[in-house]
Amino acid sequence: MMLKMHGALSAAAIGQLLGTTGEAARQQLARLADEGLVAAVTEARGVGRPTQSWSLTPAAQSRFPDTHAALTVQLLDIIRQSLGEEALDAIIGVRETETRLAYQATLEQHAALRDKVAALAELRSAEGYMAEWREEADGSLVLIENHCPICAAATACEGFCRAELEVFRSALGPEVEVVRDEHIVAGGRRCSYAIRRAG
Repeated sequence: MMLKMHGALSAAAIGQLLGTTGEAARQQLARLADEGLVAAVTEARGVGRPTQSWSLTPAAQSRFPDTHAALTVQLLDIIRQSLGEEALDAIIGVRETETRLAYQATLEQHAALRDKVAALAELRSAEGYMAEWREEADGSLVLIENHCPICAAATACEGFCRAELEVFRSALGPEVEVVRDEHIVAGGRRCSYAIRRAG
């Protein structure tokens, strides 16, 4: 909290702000550094020993309040109330098109369906879905998303989930069948999709 409020500080300065010793602060900083939450930079300041200045890492930002989900839901409600459901559908449609084109550009580099699904899982994980995939005994494939980073928006507007399923179907091609078996928004622990060759 001190580093968030004051920016980069030395262990001695943190100790002073907390009413403890610089060594006690340094021990806490070392623990936080082991977790990847803080990092030190050594600075030479004239004569004497260089000073270590501690600051937060990008990973530490998740430890602080973040209301972007609430803001997203509020914006969706404003669009719906001010511009109508058609405007909201148009915005979701633009997002769907952009996502589909990006996925297709990656997936078309693979010939085998299992390679396409593996690449799709990689794309989704990079977007925060904690995705994985597996092959079933019958040869069908399963794409699993263990997290939904847009859950608040998807709960407020089901169009996001509909668009997601359509993107998967388009990106994997017309000869592939994609069925959602589990759905976080509907109360599932995760979202999962059965994927197989059509027919």
